[in-house]
Amino acid sequence: MNLFSGTISNLENGLNYASLKNKTIAQNIANVDTPNYKAKDVSFQKMLEEEKLKSLKANKTDIRHYEFSIQQKTPGVFSYENFKYRSNGNGVDMDAEQASLAENTIYYNALVERISGKFNTLNTVIKGGK
Repeated sequence: MNLFSGTISNLENGLNYASLKNKTIAQNIANVDTPNYKAKDVSFQKMLEEEKLKSLKANKTDIRHYEFSIQQKTPGVFSYENFKYRSNGNGVDMDAEQASLAENTIYYNALVERISGKFNTLNTVIKGGK
């Protein structure tokens, strides 16, 4: 039986996603002057696709079958390989990164408030409504 009906774990997954996105944005901002650095981003859709592949198991029924392997990397993070924003080959648009950081911060704070509300509700129930 799942005591919290998956709500807290879903909020936790959202916080993990927002944290990974924040780290990626910070890495892009830190490398804004690095020649040939390609901007990175986090895609929720790619994270879902990679999770599906992790749970996918190949059934090898013959010795001639190839092994099924998954390359390990940070899930959901991808680079803009063919994008150059500056003449030195750097692909970071500082304005876009700052806007993305602000948007992600709002999203993260909303999740924190929601999970905090859940814990406050549980605390009230535990104390018997006092």
